[in-house]
Amino acid sequence: MKRAPIPRADRSDITVLDRRTAITRVGPAGRVTDHDSVAEEEPLEVRLNGESFAVIMRTPGRDLDLAAGFLVAEGVVREPAHIATIRYCTADEDPDLRNVLDVTLSGVDPRRVLDERRRVAMTASCGLCGRTTIESLDVLGRPVDPDWTVAASIISTLPERLRAAQVGFDATGGFHAAGLFDGAGTLEELAEDVGRHNAVDKVIGRRFLRERFPIPDRLLFVSGRASFEIVQKAWLAGLACVCAVSAPSTLAVDLALSAGITLVGFVRGGSFNIYSHPERIT
Repeated sequence: MKRAPIPRADRSDITVLDRRTAITRVGPAGRVTDHDSVAEEEPLEVRLNGESFAVIMRTPGRDLDLAAGFLVAEGVVREPAHIATIRYCTADEDPDLRNVLDVTLSGVDPRRVLDERRRVAMTASCGLCGRTTIESLDVLGRPVDPDWTVAASIISTLPERLRAAQVGFDATGGFHAAGLFDGAGTLEELAEDVGRHNAVDKVIGRRFLRERFPIPDRLLFVSGRASFEIVQKAWLAGLACVCAVSAPSTLAVDLALSAGITLVGFVRGGSFNIYSHPERIT
């Protein structure tokens, strides 16, 4: 018997890729105010038969495909028949649950999935794997130091300084890196890992275990992009500045603006973009 197709919602296929954001461009010729397209990032909560299962950070669009693929990867479902329905939890006009999907399972015991195995298996690429609801993303960060500053000339040297210390990358070419720098550009802590979130955790965790915490007078530099999770980790550590070789996401920019964190992206070739609180960079 041919199986009926899984009900879908048309708006799931509408992808929002980017958003125009005001920035400060810094380069050899000075600084100018400009706009940049920032990759869209929002949390998607996945529920199983009405109960929260996981939160996935993603670019909105093709959410049903994403949820289905995620459940396959987590071993929750093994064949299409295991998903009876997959749909948004509310009508399109209600914005409160626009990022919540409910998956109705068929032939799979949701209690076994939710109770007998970990809600989400931790992976090296995901910094929010342990979250089960969007509400759990809300955190109380320590106030950042508004008076701490760093020179633009120091920011420009960070990629070279970090790269020079990446022994693991030299050997394998497969590691992300996170570094903790002081205002003079001295690298004080370095961690490498296949996941950039793990590298950040290692850097912050070392300071925590050494009881040199919070960390208000240092900056965090990462070898990849700056996502929401990276900025959130920095905020909880009290860091005033986050810099990255690559791009930030919209959610990272929004969090940095509200948390009082200076967020810098595309640090390369003597130039970079400041996405929030440019006053800290002199």
